Amino acid sequence: MENVQPVSPEPTSRGIFLIRLLNLKSLPLACLYLAMIFFSSTWQKYTKPLELRKILLLYNMGCSFMSLYTSLLFLYGLSVATSIFQKEFFSELQQAYFMYWFVKNVELLDTVFMILRHRSRQISFLHVYHHCSMLLLSELTYHYYPWPAIAPFVLVNSFIHIILYFYYGQSAMNPAQRPTWKKRMTQLQIAQFLMDLALATWGYLFHGFCIYAILYGVTMLCLFLNFYFKAFNSKKAT
Repeated sequence: MENVQPVSPEPTSRGIFLIRLLNLKSLPLACLYLAMIFFSSTWQKYTKPLELRKILLLYNMGCSFMSLYTSLLFLYGLSVATSIFQKEFFSELQQAYFMYWFVKNVELLDTVFMILRHRSRQISFLHVYHHCSMLLLSELTYHYYPWPAIAPFVLVNSFIHIILYFYYGQSAMNPAQRPTWKKRMTQLQIAQFLMDLALATWGYLFHGFCIYAILYGVTMLCLFLNFYFKAFNSKKAT
C-alpha cells in the first residue's frame, strides 16, 4: 500500500494572526525593551538621576503634535471609507497606520527617560504592558490589517495621546505646579477603553471581528481601573 503523507491543515485565522505576530520586526525591539527594564536597577545603582526637563518638554510636545497629525490622517481615511466595519486593505489609511507605528516606537522613550531620571516607581506593569503591546499591535496593523475597521480604535487612542502628552509637556514646563486635571485625564482614558469594548463587541457579534480586540480591551480597562482606584480613591490619595 502506498504511503500517503498527511496533509497539514491550513492555519486558522487565529493561527495566522499569531504567526504574523511572532514574525514582526518589532518583536526583537520589544525584547530589548523588556531587557532594558530588567537591568535598569543596575544602571540606577551606579548613576545619578538626570533632570532632562527641557528634553522632556520638547519630547512630550512633539509626541502630542505627532498624535494630532496621526489623528488627522485617520480622520481623512475614515471619511472616504464606505464603512467603519470594512475589513479590507485601504490605501488611504496606509500612511496613517505607518505614522501610528512610528509614534509607538518613539513613545518607548517614556521608559528610557524614567530610567535616566530614576523614576522606577512609574514603570508599572500597566506602563510596560501598554507600551510593549502597542508597539507590536501597531506594526501588525500597518503590515497586515490597514483596514477601516481598526481605524476607529487607533484614532481614539491617537486623540487621547494628544491630550496625554500635552499634559506631560505642561508638567515638564512647570514641575512645581503640575496641571490639576490628571484625574480627568485618567477618566478619559477609561472612557476610551469602554468605547473600544463597545465597538469591538458590536463588530464581533455582527461583523466578524476577531475576539482578540475584546480580550485586549478588557485587559486594558481592568488595568486602568485598578490604577484609577489606587491613585484617586484610596485613603492615601485622599
